[in-house]
Amino acid sequence: MKVVFLKYAKQELDDATQFYELEFSGLGRRFREEVKNAVSRIVEYPEAWPLERGDFRKCMLHKFPYVLLYSLEKTHLIIIAVAHQHRKPEYWIDREIT
Repeated sequence: MKVVFLKYAKQELDDATQFYELEFSGLGRRFREEVKNAVSRIVEYPEAWPLERGDFRKCMLHKFPYVLLYSLEKTHLIIIAVAHQHRKPEYWIDREIT
């Protein structure tokens, strides 16, 4: 299944990776690996995670306080946000999926 990150989700991933790398060398790489592992789990079991709002689902990362918010489409998966769990809940709601 094809996975597409929205522009803002990609920016959030890059920002968080950079932040963690500045905190501790190699931590940004581990964060990115954890996101990759979560995406793999979602692709394998796309309906396993709970609905967060409407048709959007939420997959929590295991080792970092982030969630991947995604939409399951017929031919692909759209990552809407790479969201920190303790900051501005639901800030991503108005994002367009196009």
